[in-house]
Amino acid sequence: MKKHIFTLFLLFNSLVLLAQESYFPERNAVWEQKSSSDFKIDSEKLNAALDFAKDNEYSGSRDLRIAILKGFEREPFHEILGPTKKRGGPAGMILKHGYVIARWGDTKRVDMTFSVTKSFLSTTAGLALDQGLISSTKDKASDYIWDGTFGGEHNSKITWEHLLQQNSAWSGELWGGKDWADRPPREGDIDDWKFEKPKESGTFMEYNDVRVNVLAYALTHVWRKPLPQVLKEHVMDRIGASTTWRWHGYDHAWTEIDGLQMKSVTGGGHSGAGMFISTEDMARFGLLFLNDGKWKNEQIISQNWIQQAIKPSEPNVNYGYMWWLNRKGDRYWEGLSENIYYAAGFGGNFIVVDKENDMVIVTRWLEPNKIGEFMTKLKEALD
Repeated sequence: MKKHIFTLFLLFNSLVLLAQESYFPERNAVWEQKSSSDFKIDSEKLNAALDFAKDNEYSGSRDLRIAILKGFEREPFHEILGPTKKRGGPAGMILKHGYVIARWGDTKRVDMTFSVTKSFLSTTAGLALDQGLISSTKDKASDYIWDGTFGGEHNSKITWEHLLQQNSAWSGELWGGKDWADRPPREGDIDDWKFEKPKESGTFMEYNDVRVNVLAYALTHVWRKPLPQVLKEHVMDRIGASTTWRWHGYDHAWTEIDGLQMKSVTGGGHSGAGMFISTEDMARFGLLFLNDGKWKNEQIISQNWIQQAIKPSEPNVNYGYMWWLNRKGDRYWEGLSENIYYAAGFGGNFIVVDKENDMVIVTRWLEPNKIGEFMTKLKEALD
């Protein structure tokens, strides 16, 4: 009898937590905090996880210009083409039901965020789909962009989905960047790879910033306005983000639309540029996705888009529409929920969305190969 009563007690507590409404911080307001004990989280183990994040700072130079050139020195023709910024130290936030239960470092400092930018980029594609500017991600990009970017027998087959899943195998050059020179193979002669026939679109994922920048260029032409303006109007202002974030492109990446010169932004920062943003604004973005695209009572991004964005691609079970997925594959965090998904960037920048625990975790400048261990320590605090 006592066992049944205890079980009902646990079930009741779980239902109470599930029923609890998320907190959404107002713009420029102090983000409300709650104690970890309010959510039955082990404070000692939580502090151990935080200490781990602080003690495992990314080992690259804080001068990110140096870190970038060192990190990508194997790439032929690699150079800095856009803005960079010296970074701060380790920082992060952990949200539960929208409340801050932990933070460390300077969470208002604006830093580069590298490939976390890709998750912001894919969101502008989702907004285009929500508004009918793109009918389907299965559509060929060449049906929308006719200037030759998607010309030829190979590139004309590429769909929006291929671009979003990084399996387009787009072949060409954009803003001086050659697709074959981005992240060359570690073995073999690069000249052999340079002249290799492109793989069939949709069959093989290749992490490639040139092809990501092609997506940004194409979306700029679909929207007929700069993507930072799209993101600001449709997302960031509506979730109360600060006015400090910036989304840069390469210095020479200009295109003309409707007689106006517009900057085409990048989806990362491995040649400079990309998203420069604070930890707190990253946390707001994560909170929006945690709540299925809804902020308070306003549906900002459709739930349908988010479900598409976190669906595993066929070539890579760990990758959706520019979100990483914690599925059993090469990037699986052992022992953690397979429903976790996250944005990830060079230098240990992460936005982790944990739907099952109603949590968002943001880390800055955590040694990248330590994120799985950090998440495991956090899970121990929850257990």
